[in-house]
Amino acid sequence: MAIRVFVTGGTFDKEYNMITGKLYFKDTHLLEMFERGRCNLDIDIRTLMMIDSLDMVESDREMIAYNCKKAEETQIVITHGTDTMHLTAATIAAEKIPKTIVLTGAMIPYQFGMSSDGFFNLGSALAFAQSLPHGVYVVMNGRYFSWNNVRKNLSTGFFEEKK
Repeated sequence: MAIRVFVTGGTFDKEYNMITGKLYFKDTHLLEMFERGRCNLDIDIRTLMMIDSLDMVESDREMIAYNCKKAEETQIVITHGTDTMHLTAATIAAEKIPKTIVLTGAMIPYQFGMSSDGFFNLGSALAFAQSLPHGVYVVMNGRYFSWNNVRKNLSTGFFEEKK
């Protein structure tokens, strides 16, 4: 069965406007990333929204959880902004969906090239979605974390277990 990938926005898919110096959304880069990475998995990509996770509200999180519940696939990857990823993971986990659901993101937009961690995080998320038991996880920096035991360390920019 395919892996469902839900796109929600976040730094992962941001573009840089060279005139204004601002980041904005145009379209997801996932198809290009899968092609560049020579991914031959059966993947079904659906864009749910393209917003910064700091602008996400509870109804957005509920819509993501609803789509996870309704998806036929039992392995789901969600690209998401890193600032509120833990909140969305908690909303999904509260639904007790019997699937493996992995949220991932990037600290640096994919469009920034080799300095972006998005490519690595996406590959890790796909691998963990196929190998972890049912549950909700955050995958960043080559590691996976249970939804209720993860935090973004604002001093280092890395994800880690809660202390």
